[in-house]
Amino acid sequence: MLYAVVDIETTGGHASANGITEVAINIHDENKVVESFTTLINPGQSIPVYITALTGIDDAMLVDAPTFADVALQIYQLLHDKIFVAHNVNFDYSFLKHHLSAAGYELNCRKLCTVRMSSKNYPRESIV
Repeated sequence: MLYAVVDIETTGGHASANGITEVAINIHDENKVVESFTTLINPGQSIPVYITALTGIDDAMLVDAPTFADVALQIYQLLHDKIFVAHNVNFDYSFLKHHLSAAGYELNCRKLCTVRMSSKNYPRESIV
């Protein structure tokens, strides 16, 4: 079984109105990372000041970065047949699904949320 461990940064909170500014994907085979991909992405829109403060990514860093369309096929090929793993998985998955769809790729993955998994393994009552 292969897992795609994903982290993205964006220009805001909703996939349909915001762009992706960074993607990192590690493909894990249950024993080790077998493939890695990371890139900044030019979202084609300005990054709000509060997002720059949160992520450290600013407009100047993205001027020469590829657009999402430039890397969509590579991202799709990395994700499409894997279990999609992320911290707050629905956020990352919704952005990638939306932007891949706009590029002509239909993403349908099983998902694993590390937030939910950690809450089950470490309930608040057990944390001192």
